[in-house]
Order: sequence, then C-alpha cells, then structure tokens
Amino acid sequence: MKPQLSIFFILFSIYSIGQTKVKDTITRRANIGFTQNGNQVIFKPETPPLIPIAGAPKPSYSYLWELGDGHYSKEAEPKHVYKKKGNYTTRLAVTNNYDNGKPPATRPKKVAVNDITDTNFNDVASIADQNGFAIIKNCDPIPDQEMVVVVSYQNLENYVSNGKLYLFYNEKQFKHNNFELSDFRTYAGEREIKENLVAAVDDLNDSNNFMASAEGNFKTKKYRNTTTEEDLDASLLDANKTYHNVSILEFDDANPGETRNVFYTFKTTPEMIKDTSATVTMRGIFVPNRSYKNHKVKNLEMEIVTSHDPNKMGSNGRFMNYRLVRFKRVNFKTRFQNNGEGPARKIRLETDIPDMFDKKTFQIESMYPECPICPKGEEPTISCLDTIIKQKQIIFTFKNIYLPGSEQKNVHEKDSTKGFVKYSMKFGEDFHKVKTKSRTAIIFDKNEPIITNYATTRFLPGISIGAKAGYNLYPDLENSTSYFVGATISPFKSYRFYWQVEWENALNKYDSDISVLTETVLNPNGQKQLQRVTTSTENKNVNWEVPVLIRYNINNYFGVGAGIQANFDVSSQQNYNRTIDLFEGDSDKYIINTRSESSSSKESFTNFKTGLLLDFTAGFARIGPSLGARYVINFEQNFNYFQFYGIWKF
Repeated sequence: MKPQLSIFFILFSIYSIGQTKVKDTITRRANIGFTQNGNQVIFKPETPPLIPIAGAPKPSYSYLWELGDGHYSKEAEPKHVYKKKGNYTTRLAVTNNYDNGKPPATRPKKVAVNDITDTNFNDVASIADQNGFAIIKNCDPIPDQEMVVVVSYQNLENYVSNGKLYLFYNEKQFKHNNFELSDFRTYAGEREIKENLVAAVDDLNDSNNFMASAEGNFKTKKYRNTTTEEDLDASLLDANKTYHNVSILEFDDANPGETRNVFYTFKTTPEMIKDTSATVTMRGIFVPNRSYKNHKVKNLEMEIVTSHDPNKMGSNGRFMNYRLVRFKRVNFKTRFQNNGEGPARKIRLETDIPDMFDKKTFQIESMYPECPICPKGEEPTISCLDTIIKQKQIIFTFKNIYLPGSEQKNVHEKDSTKGFVKYSMKFGEDFHKVKTKSRTAIIFDKNEPIITNYATTRFLPGISIGAKAGYNLYPDLENSTSYFVGATISPFKSYRFYWQVEWENALNKYDSDISVLTETVLNPNGQKQLQRVTTSTENKNVNWEVPVLIRYNINNYFGVGAGIQANFDVSSQQNYNRTIDLFEGDSDKYIINTRSESSSSKESFTNFKTGLLLDFTAGFARIGPSLGARYVINFEQNFNYFQFYGIWKF
C-alpha cells in the first residue's frame, strides 16, 4: 500500500472514532454494608455521590430496607436484631431526591446469623392505629424504573385467623398498563392463588353503587383511609371494574395482634403516562377471615414524577368526562418536605386556583401535620391551619407547628419531615372545556419560596353526534332543487378549535344541455316552413357528501369553519327530451304540428367531485341548535354552491 493511502486511512479512522457517539452504559450502584455481632446487625448503605439539580434544594437519599425476616426500615443506618438463626436475604431500595441521575441499583445481600447474642428483639410493629391494614411505597413512580410497595396487615381479632390479601393495580382508565409486577416476597407462609373475580361477582352486575368504567375518579369509592366494609363481593366487583390486574395471597395462622408484611417489586412501564401531575392508585383488600365477608380496603395514591422531588402538586382530574363532572369534586394535593437543619414552625402554601373552579365549594379533605382550622379574627396560640381565599389563589398557612428538618440532628425517619394538604372543589356555573394548570409556592418560615410543578386537569374529548338538514343552492345550474339531511360527529362541546366530520344525503334535480335550433325546411309540397327543435337533459341524483372541517368557536353563539369535502352520486338518472315544433310558413306565429322524443339512462357511483368549503354558524355554537351557511368551491366547473341548514348537536 502506498504511504499516502496508509496515512489517509489512519486519519479517516481517527476522525470516525471522534465522530462516534458512545452510549453511556454506566449504572450507578449502591451496596449494602453492615457490621454484625451475633444476631445484632447494623446496616450502612454505600451510595454514589449525588448530582445536584441547579436551583433545587440540597440532594439527599432516602431508603427502604427489607431485612429478610418480614421487617423493614426507612432509616439510613438501621439496627436490627434477628430472632432466629439462619440466612437472611436483605434488600435495599434507594431513592435519590433532588438528584439529576437515576436511582442507584442494588443487589441483595446475605446475612448469616449463627449465634443469638441479643434477646432484645422486636416483633413487626403494630399498625392498629391504621385499622390493621396499611400500604406504603418507597417512592413515587417514574417511567421505566422500579419501585417497592409494602402491604402490612394485622390480626386485630382475639383468635388465630386464616385470611386473604388482594392487591389491585393498573387502572382501566389509562390506555396502557403502568406497572409490571416483577416479584413479591412473603415471610409468613403466604401463598399465591388465582381467582376468577369476574365469575365470582357476576351476579352483582346490575348494582348501581359502583362504577362500570373508570370515568374519572369520581363515582368510585375513595378509600383514603383504611375502611372496614362488609360486602366483599361488591368491593371485589368495584375493584375488578377499576383495575386490570390483581395479586391474591392466602395466609394462615395469624396470631392475635400479629403484624405481617408482604413486599412487592413493580417495574413501571416505558408507556406509563408522562403527565407529572397525574395520580395513579393501587388498591388493597384485606380479608382477616376467609369464612366471613368482613374486610378492609385501602387505596395507595401515587403521583407520576420525572424526578424524586418531595415538594410537588398533583390532581386526580387528569382525564374527566365533561358531560358528567359538573357536580363532581376534583381533588388537589400539595406535598412538601422540610429539608432544613432545624424544625419549621410556620409553612405557607400559596396555591393557584383556575378560574373554572367554584371557590365557594372549597373544602379540605386531609392534611399533615394534622391540626384544626385556625379561629377567625384572632391570633392563634395553638397549632392550626389557616386558609385565605383570594380571587386567584388559596393560601394555606400551618401555624405553630413542629415539622422536623431532614438534616436535623437525631431525625432518622424521613417521613416525619414531610407534610401535605389535600383539598377539593367543584366546577363553577359556566366553565369551558379547557386544560388548566396550577402550582404552589411553598414557604418554610422566612425562607425563599419553593415553586412546585404544574398540576394539570384536562377533559376527555368525548363524542357529540349532530343532525342537520337544509337546502343547497346551485346558482350556475338551471332549474336546480337540492334538499339534504345529514349527520355530524365531533368532540363534545369543544371550547375553541375542533374537528368535525359530516355525512350528507342530498336529493338533487337540475336541467342541463338545453339547446334550441330554429331553421327553415321545405315540406313535401315544396313550401317553406319554420321548424324549431328543442333538446334538454333533466338530471336527478342521490348525492353523498363527506365534509371534513376544522371549526373554531368565536364564543358561545358564533362559529366558523373551513375544510375539504368529497361527494359522488350514489345513483343518477338522465332523462333526454327532444321536442320538434313545425310552424305554418316561415314565421313562428302558428304551430301546425308538435312531436316529442325521449330517452333515459341510469348510472351508479359516478361523478366523484372534491372541493373546499367555508362555513359559518349562529345559535348555540357548542351544543344544541344553530343555523348555518356554507359556501362550497368544487373543483369541477358549475358545481359551486351555497348551503343553508339547521343543525342540532347532542
């Protein structure tokens, strides 16, 4: 090879390497570390450096330790005493708050307990204060990442019980599944079973107490707190109609007062809805005794996030049916966390309120820290929540409270540094079908405000069917008459821009090819006579039109539109007429003879035409009756026409 070519190939290779984009395949990892003294183990995570987000609070990690014997801990460095000898598989889920990277991945780690040196062990913590049933998560879901859900149940009866545990997930109101159940781990002999829930509750399908589709989150029961129910079949029917998937476990020999934990690992799907203010739920049903219908129900609410930010705002009004929401309540929730080095005594939340909501219907659903509403007209001396309603905002102020800081000394439980306000409102009298956005400024004591994400509400498009009828005026056709009836389909009660598709069936009649020929002819006697020959074609057809428009509502009463349309004759008939008039002499004063000739032809699916259209309506622009006028510019000569019609949208 020539030296010049060798140099060329070397330079080209260097250039190609420089231009190749190398995909970053490095995964951040956290390791489980521990020190052990017999059956006493102190765990310590080994985590990678955090990546701060510009303008965000200081990043931090939060933890969920699964200790391998049914216990768990949210402390950073938990101390645990194992009750029995054995090998325990510990797991760690790490959440990166205010961090620019992905959560660190971890691997399970074995802990071998060969000696019992400490008898100061504890049973799984009681959840009697939560009615014996609780569901927690290690983090809010991010698309294409893992999360851990812990379901805790406690036997509050005074006898040993054998029961059942249901966990429903993947709500049917969403087009795609949001979660895949990767794994579940039990520590008290729970076993998975399969049930045909549809068949089990099929006899309740005529019930009106539970919704048959996820029409927003309004008809379904809320189950914000753990509730005790008695009609198990109805609860299963409700859950089965709300969720796609369920995990069912049976358990035996739960002693009085005993608490057990089950751990579920979910992988959020890449198709998970990307709306970072949307709320998704899972639902647990705990049956303490399989021989009875008494049971407990609990919903786990989660907000879709793109990063783990404890200060955020969400709403359950992601996809609402505009026809049904007028008297329904929409929930909003603002969450916050004190990331300071000391406690917060006053927290102020300045929350935007979209115009379409009626602030007179505002009510607080729940809050943390839990406290009463502040008395009006006096400075409170107790812990309370003050609310001030303004034209565009509602201001919540927690006064005289104590919310620890996550960096505060001796604060080990991150959840104790978090709080929230959940409230609801109804829509106003005259609200439009528009998307809303609102967010909250969170102010801890006298610190700078923290601005949350936007919480959005939006409506399903819905379907509106319309009926129309009218008259088509063809100014360039002779003796034209055209009447039509039709139907329209469009989104229900759109605010401004929307699409509309129509179908129209028109009965048309017009004359064409009219000609008159006058000439002088010789009769058999050789005398001149005037002869007039009149020819014409009468056209009758059944015409189908399919317009497609983009429409714009100027206000509640006037709308305009433009679009394209295609039409063709489903059937057509042409009647050909020829009339011969013979006059006396060479003038047209006296007719001495008239004869007529006629013929006809029929065709189907002919005369395909396309065109543009411009449209105007006046009346009730969004729903109900209105009158309209339209001008259609056909691409075929002489077939431009005006259309005048009445329409009623339902």
